[in-house]
Amino acid sequence: MKTVIVIPARYKSSRYPGKPLVPLLGKPMILWVAELCAKAVPKSDVYIATDDQRIGDVVSNAGFNVVYTSENALTGTDRVAEFALKVKADFYINVQGDEPLIDPQDIINIIEQKRRTPSDIVNGYCCISEDEDVGSVNIPKVIFTEDGRMIYMSRSAIPGYKTSENKPASFFKQVCIYAFGPEDLRKYSEFNRKSTLEQSEDIEILRFLEWGATIRMVKTSPGTYAVDVPSDVDIVEKELRKIHHA
Repeated sequence: MKTVIVIPARYKSSRYPGKPLVPLLGKPMILWVAELCAKAVPKSDVYIATDDQRIGDVVSNAGFNVVYTSENALTGTDRVAEFALKVKADFYINVQGDEPLIDPQDIINIIEQKRRTPSDIVNGYCCISEDEDVGSVNIPKVIFTEDGRMIYMSRSAIPGYKTSENKPASFFKQVCIYAFGPEDLRKYSEFNRKSTLEQSEDIEILRFLEWGATIRMVKTSPGTYAVDVPSDVDIVEKELRKIHHA
């Protein structure tokens, strides 16, 4: 069963143009992510899917595979779906290029879950830390059943609660590692538009939820921070320094 990791990367991010190439401790962010992915699968099975020559040159010079995709992909998952038409595999692991603190073991765990439940979409989650703002629209929050099936994901703080006594002990956030099969990606792409809730929340996995797919949530290591906006860079560099000097 061939498994590949695909890192979708576009230069023209609406919230942070050029984000994949932003330097973190002097190294472009996309390379931090690619190098972590190469600890989960062989480096030859790590691909960057991009529409931009600047990103392609950086990653190819570092020895990683590049597949060029169109400029008009609606989402990162649509870009992975386009990639899947060019590179055949049994499982496609979508790792977001703005998650330079992911644990390679978490990628491995998500791959293993997809192999156990191949008909499910698989996605990662972890607890929201005390120094993160649950109300931030930049952090997708997720709720799921007691057996780990996603109920909903939102930029609002969920679950809601009526009184302070009902406040949940923990809130959870999405960690952007996904596992798909070729058929999952084909259906996603052929939908050919953002679904209603996906458009509202700007959370691409909701497209799967809206047509009734089962999304299996897998707990990952705490302490992951994504770079969504420029102010996140200092936070992520601080965490990278801790790891680098550990």
